[in-house]
Amino acid sequence: MEEELTFTTFILSLSTSALVSLGELPDPLNNEKVTNLPLAKQTIGLIEMLNEKTRGNLTAEEERLIGDILYDLRLKYVEAVKKK
Repeated sequence: MEEELTFTTFILSLSTSALVSLGELPDPLNNEKVTNLPLAKQTIGLIEMLNEKTRGNLTAEEERLIGDILYDLRLKYVEAVKKK
């Protein structure tokens, strides 16, 4: 049975993709941690765009989720850039 796609599951999926690109999680295809900063930056930018374009149309829970995810991903991105 497929899980219903909601805004929350979509944002969590993008967040997971960004975490894989940041080397925080292993790539599900080869189970290796690889850093791809340009892809991570692009995915974070996509989440930022969705945050901007959906402003005023989200529930309080969705707003909090996307805000928390963006905060966390931005910090992890800065840390990853510093490591390079």
